[in-house]
Amino acid sequence: MSKKSSPVFEGIDTVIIRVSNYLISKKWYEEKLGMEVIFEDHTSKLVVFDTGSPTSLTIWQTDETTAPQKERSSYPIFRTSDAVTSRNELAKKEVNVDDLVEAEGIKFYRFYDPDGNIFEACEVSE
Repeated sequence: MSKKSSPVFEGIDTVIIRVSNYLISKKWYEEKLGMEVIFEDHTSKLVVFDTGSPTSLTIWQTDETTAPQKERSSYPIFRTSDAVTSRNELAKKEVNVDDLVEAEGIKFYRFYDPDGNIFEACEVSE
């Protein structure tokens, strides 16, 4: 990947995921995904997690219905060095995970948080 930056942006700071209950979701993201809280705002009902990269993940409570649609939703994709192992770990923790998909040079799977928000984990062969 090129290190050339945009003349307008310097990178992505955070990805916001809307949730129905930020406290329930906070516990899920900590326990199931092993994410560490780096900021929490009870007034705004949001929690920011460290993802191990420059881009953080923010869960933010909404009063609107959260109903992601698989084929129409945008979603973050996490890097993994071993898609099989990471998928199995999530399945052991009773995370809703799809089957592993293998294509030329990649392995990936989708998984879902308690609100049905879509995530993907991808292993790219080098």
